[in-house]
Amino acid sequence: MNRIDQRFADLKAQGRRALIPYITAGDPAPAHTVGFMHALVRAGADIIELGVPFSDPMADGPVIQKACERALRHDVRLGHLFEMVSEFRRDDPETPVVLMGYLNPVERFGFEAFADRASEAGVDGVLLVDMPPEEADLLGPVLEARGLSSIFLVAPTTSRARAATICAHGEGYLYYVSLKGVTGGAAADADDIATHLAPLREMTDLPLCVGFGIRDGASAAAVGRVADGVIVGSALVSRIAENAERPEAIPAALEAVLGEMRQALDA
Repeated sequence: MNRIDQRFADLKAQGRRALIPYITAGDPAPAHTVGFMHALVRAGADIIELGVPFSDPMADGPVIQKACERALRHDVRLGHLFEMVSEFRRDDPETPVVLMGYLNPVERFGFEAFADRASEAGVDGVLLVDMPPEEADLLGPVLEARGLSSIFLVAPTTSRARAATICAHGEGYLYYVSLKGVTGGAAADADDIATHLAPLREMTDLPLCVGFGIRDGASAAAVGRVADGVIVGSALVSRIAENAERPEAIPAALEAVLGEMRQALDA
């Protein structure tokens, strides 16, 4: 069983919600990323989304855009991410890792080569923001053959017919974008989210995880009451930015933010 599927099975048996943090690989410098990943696990992360730095994002707000810029100043590329995940796996063979980014770097790397390197490194899933389900047959089978899950986004504006198509292609979990706009926007509205998740539950057995607008323990707990998991990015990446000149302080800052969310979700 894929590590993602196993983790959600374990969480379901425990009656708990998944906590999925996102950080940008290589921010503020490549040498620190693996240490940050371990800090997230110590704070209660169930799955880690590791962002692939990209120069032309579509869904990322200013906080994550600047994180990509800091990483790209160090020329961080896909090959470096595979090395980071391999290093992480030496001490953590269990926590699922999802690479999150855009199609262009993967296409340039080559689908077969990308899937091979990701599998060898210990990656469990891939979420490409601009990979529509209509084109999933190009990459999906290549990932599936190596035990990697293809994870997709659903937005508040997604039609029911298109959501059904996305659900049919999705694996691992479904990432529901709680807000119109980019990351780091307004706080998530749990009642509105519940309304949108209800029809999705009729279409798929995949865990439904919610990102965008998760800022603190209170918002994580509110969303956790209606979703199978919460995804937090900008709240963590902003702490990295605040401490970019003293990276030794970042692990504790990440643990403080994520630890509060973990406690709120489990309360």
